[in-house]
Amino acid sequence: MLERVAVLSDIHGALPALEAVLAEPDVATADLIVLTGDIASGPQPVEVLDRLAALGDRACWVGGNGERELVEARAGRKSPFEVANWAAEQLREDQLARLAALPLTVTLPVAGLGDVLFCHATPRDDEEVVLVDSRMERWAEVFAGVPAEVDTVVCGHTHMPFTRLVDRRLVVNPGSVGMPYGGAGAWWALLGPGVQLRRTGYDVDAACARVVAESGFPDAAEWADEYLRARHSDAEALAVFSPRDGR
Repeated sequence: MLERVAVLSDIHGALPALEAVLAEPDVATADLIVLTGDIASGPQPVEVLDRLAALGDRACWVGGNGERELVEARAGRKSPFEVANWAAEQLREDQLARLAALPLTVTLPVAGLGDVLFCHATPRDDEEVVLVDSRMERWAEVFAGVPAEVDTVVCGHTHMPFTRLVDRRLVVNPGSVGMPYGGAGAWWALLGPGVQLRRTGYDVDAACARVVAESGFPDAAEWADEYLRARHSDAEALAVFSPRDGR
């Protein structure tokens, strides 16, 4: 049984944001750090993957659509996102192999929360959308194959933090470390025995400058300004994502 689990989702190759979260005392002392996908698709993919690999067994990795798309882009199936195509070309073969082998879900026992299923988007698909205000029928649909003994589901993908009940099952979205919608900072969650949605503040100006200086991505300045500064509000993001949840 794990007493404390830190959940980091949607890092998107943003090393300064990742380092800020890893420096948090509650992350440094957690029993486990679970990474719920979209880890490296961004301006510092090699550096982020190396930093996380250095955690060894303290990190549990789950794959997202970002990982799948990096592997596909490297094989010639280009992504609609230029940063993903660029990032795919930077990765070493060992990094690509790791991303290709990541599981869609991982289930772990966490104190106070029971069996917790970790995934990227939903337990059955790495890019379908569910939101804090998705109707109950939609949740029932995406949870249809989840074992009854799973009390809690943690999902990312939409970059907006929330917790809610879905027919007696707790759902947690930790938000995004590297591409937050709704407010600057690196968002994550601490599990056990309850759920804490956390935001780590850091020097965004310095982080943007560092990404520009250290990344070879041609549009690194624009990327950092848009995402590290959280130019997109949660209201805007919900308006874009809402049609994709079947409403």
